[in-house]
Amino acid sequence: MSCDLRQKMLEALRDDAVGNIQKAKVNIEVYLHHPVGIGEHPDVLGAIQEQLDIIAHEEERIEVLDKHFTDQQ
Repeated sequence: MSCDLRQKMLEALRDDAVGNIQKAKVNIEVYLHHPVGIGEHPDVLGAIQEQLDIIAHEEERIEVLDKHFTDQQ
């Protein structure tokens, strides 16, 4: 049973990271296609960089999960 719980927690962590990546990618697409429509972000390039940083952080998190917690008993 504990192994099942372990797997569910690891999947939840991975799913959260993947979801955050997807949200950041959508935000970047919005900034790229409608930069003048984003009034609260006068620095569009800075806003895109923030989203890229989120993607990089979440991809690193997935790598750590894979490296340290995949296929372990």
